[in-house]
Amino acid sequence: MGMSAQLIKAARMHAEGELERAKTNIMVYMNQSVGIGEHSDVCEAIIAELDKMAAASDRLEMIEKHFE
Repeated sequence: MGMSAQLIKAARMHAEGELERAKTNIMVYMNQSVGIGEHSDVCEAIIAELDKMAAASDRLEMIEKHFE
């Protein structure tokens, strides 16, 4: 695998990891009250995680569109 392909692979894996992390955080907020302790506004916390998911998803889309 060439350096360019390796860099694209790393960028893709990073975005996929961020997407899964944000998704997991939302699941914790929705299903386990212990994950909400420091967040007085659960809806705002979920919206912030959704924004992270959108950014990661956009990056994945750009990788697919321009580098595959």
